[in-house]
Amino acid sequence: MNRGQRGKLAMATAALGIGLLSVTGCGYINPQQTAEQYSASDGTRTDLGPLQLRNFIIISDGEDKPGRVIGAVYNTSAQDAVLTIKGAQGSQAEVPVKQHSYTMLNDTTEAKILVPAGAKPGGLAEVTISDDASSKDAKFSVPVLDGTIVDYKSYLPTPEPTSSSTATSTETATSTESATPTPSSTAGH
Repeated sequence: MNRGQRGKLAMATAALGIGLLSVTGCGYINPQQTAEQYSASDGTRTDLGPLQLRNFIIISDGEDKPGRVIGAVYNTSAQDAVLTIKGAQGSQAEVPVKQHSYTMLNDTTEAKILVPAGAKPGGLAEVTISDDASSKDAKFSVPVLDGTIVDYKSYLPTPEPTSSSTATSTETATSTESATPTPSSTAGH
């Protein structure tokens, strides 16, 4: 190898070394994003003693309307626990969680409803959470969403029928029946 080729080889090696240092240098200076824990969804997360709350959201049509709490509660302790969620104007919901287990609020047949939701959709509702086993409590901000996102529409609380709406539907059925001709009145024509 002659002197010119050795010089070119040395420059190419140096350029390659500088290029590799510039690519890997970013990881040296900046923190690794995979080492940071964060809520990778619409909901928020917090821990309260042995209870870990994940992806908590309140689904509601409005600040003064009922709101359904969805998310997951993990119990890392060796005893059963009850999470109490206290919302606006004294609303409250309780979530029992077995030892070393979890409860998915979006899968339960008994919905956890806070009346009222406590914030407009798009806002944050301030709730107080407490654990009966450790007697700890904390303030927790939970996002309020409505049925705009199709996946959440099925979680919107439905208003319970009132006696006036039941009477109206009965009256409508009765008036419809009297307006419909019976087969015997139209027979032979």
